[in-house]
Amino acid sequence: MSERQVVSLHRSVRDDIRDLVTRRPVPGPDIAQVDPFLFLNHHGPQVYPPGNDGLPFGPHPHRGFETVTFILDGALAHHDSGSGASVVEAGGVQWMTAGSGLVHAELSPDSFKRTGGPLEILQLWVNLPARLKMTEPSYVPVHAGDLAKRSLGEGVTLRAVSGFDAAPVDPLTGVALATVEMQAGASARLPAPAGRSVLFYTVRGSALVGTDAVPEHHLARLSDGDGVQVASEEGCLILFGHADPIAEPVVARGPFVMNSEKEIAQAIRDYQSGTFGGL
Repeated sequence: MSERQVVSLHRSVRDDIRDLVTRRPVPGPDIAQVDPFLFLNHHGPQVYPPGNDGLPFGPHPHRGFETVTFILDGALAHHDSGSGASVVEAGGVQWMTAGSGLVHAELSPDSFKRTGGPLEILQLWVNLPARLKMTEPSYVPVHAGDLAKRSLGEGVTLRAVSGFDAAPVDPLTGVALATVEMQAGASARLPAPAGRSVLFYTVRGSALVGTDAVPEHHLARLSDGDGVQVASEEGCLILFGHADPIAEPVVARGPFVMNSEKEIAQAIRDYQSGTFGGL
């Protein structure tokens, strides 16, 4: 067995959206993507007062990729033009395949706007290969109790969304996604099959990969291998995943991710003509 090592560290860049605390580890100044993981926004943690305006993500379009949204604290209401709708509370996940295109909104439920409270959300964009970019859109809400919970050792809990045994989402491309919570002083070996790209982001606390520290709010690029040996002196929460790299051209314009400028132009025309539907 060969252990993956830290190749480079990438501190998330602070980029608030109105009053929403936002950090973005990828893309960043020296990292474009971790193929096929394109984009990660870390919103919060923060506490909203009673009578707040909630999240600012009103109706907007997407095409060509998937969004996976982890609600670590608070609640998130989803609505889309394909009739997907739900409210997911803390601990749950929203998995949307934009595919050929839809319009969706991610907003705070009325109850959260009335009472306020803590909020922390991770939104990850996962690319789709050219053969799947025009797949039919879909939406899957995953509530906290639906996640596959697995102990990787004393004080280490993996909560799987996709790609692991008993995970609730069957992904189009075999991508594996989970959170890993480690108590102070714990250690574990995370599975990461050779040849796969690994997503490793410290949401809270600090992790140790081999002998290299991965501080809070940092993304680690890892070497190849078939596992990741992790420890944490203070305890931590990690966003962890692995996937086969797509190795295709990536052309991203706002909410569209395709393989060419021509396809981007077509996506804009299709959205403007109403092909994506509306809310």
